[in-house]
Amino acid sequence: MEHTQLVLLALLAGLVVGAAIVGLVVGALRARDRSMAQTAVDVPEGVEAMLDAMDDPAFVCDTSSTVLALSPAAEVFGVHAGEVIAAEELKRVARVARDTGSGISENLRLRRGAAPAEARLVAVRATPISARLTLLVLRDITERERVEEMRRDFVANTSHELKTPVGAVGLLAEAIESAADDPAQVRHFASRMQAEVTRLASLVNRIMSLSRLQASDELRDVRDVSIDEVVTAALEAYTVQADAAQVTVVRGGTKGLWVRGEPQILTEALGNLVANAIAYSPQGSKVGVGVKLDDTVVEIAVTDRGIGIPETDQHRVFERFYRADQARSRRTGGTGLGLSIVKHAVQRHGGEVRLWSRPERGSTFTIRLPMTEAPDLDTVRPKPRRKSRKTLTTPVPAKGDTA
Repeated sequence: MEHTQLVLLALLAGLVVGAAIVGLVVGALRARDRSMAQTAVDVPEGVEAMLDAMDDPAFVCDTSSTVLALSPAAEVFGVHAGEVIAAEELKRVARVARDTGSGISENLRLRRGAAPAEARLVAVRATPISARLTLLVLRDITERERVEEMRRDFVANTSHELKTPVGAVGLLAEAIESAADDPAQVRHFASRMQAEVTRLASLVNRIMSLSRLQASDELRDVRDVSIDEVVTAALEAYTVQADAAQVTVVRGGTKGLWVRGEPQILTEALGNLVANAIAYSPQGSKVGVGVKLDDTVVEIAVTDRGIGIPETDQHRVFERFYRADQARSRRTGGTGLGLSIVKHAVQRHGGEVRLWSRPERGSTFTIRLPMTEAPDLDTVRPKPRRKSRKTLTTPVPAKGDTA
């Protein structure tokens, strides 16, 4: 009996000791796994495939800021596999995310390529995926921020520009009321009010034109457009202005060229260049409008011998409400929107606007548009119908018509 008890006691002790040993082994294995997880630098399975499928720049780095895996788009910001991150800002963001153990987001200014490349505004999201590895995703928001800034500036500038003529009309209305007994003063103030109303209407129309060009994604009335007709229409629209300014407009160059687009928008764009050339030209001078074909590009150049534009200001002339000569613009009623309309109109037609200018020597604005083949006018224009020989009677005019 005592022997049996001893055997059972020994078996129980063996079970306890075995369980303790197993527990120690399991604990040691778990500790090893935790240690390996904390010190592992291998990219988790599936992360590289995810990076390959991403359009945005993204990469995984370790505690030494060495890039272990990246998306194809990440290299534009100077990030390369196996190399240390060059941008100190990215290193800092990755370190903060790793130390806090949670994802963070920041907007940074980063260069796409080496200097003097333009610094881009980039939204960076850093997320730790292990104790030693951090995933960073970059999104270039420069254009979005630029559009928002342009929109804010446009609203602010428009409000400021509208305030001037509206205020002038109000003051002139008060002046007319106070001078009601003086017909000469009434006529004087009325003429000035008419000038301010005309300026206000021109400003509103130009704002609406620019808004349409920026808002619509496609042109509405696209067809084959004759450059000869566009030039003719633009010059005829400003004949009176040229005569009043004693400026001669000279036309020349290649004829018979065609482009695809909206005739009205192209005519307005060219007309803005002609109007500016006349406004900034001295009396007795000439404004030239020339057309030529450069390979497959139609070039329409408008040249004046005016005040010119300094090189430091040439990059700003296409901005909204920018005026090269503030005093002259106030005298002529310029809105500062003409060249901005030209730029957007030409860009909408797949072209570009170039500028050459020197102070006191004049300026040349060149519209460049893709050429298209001249249409077959015989198939476009309907042939006139022959009168039937059997029709001998003259129709009687309806009531209200003239024969």
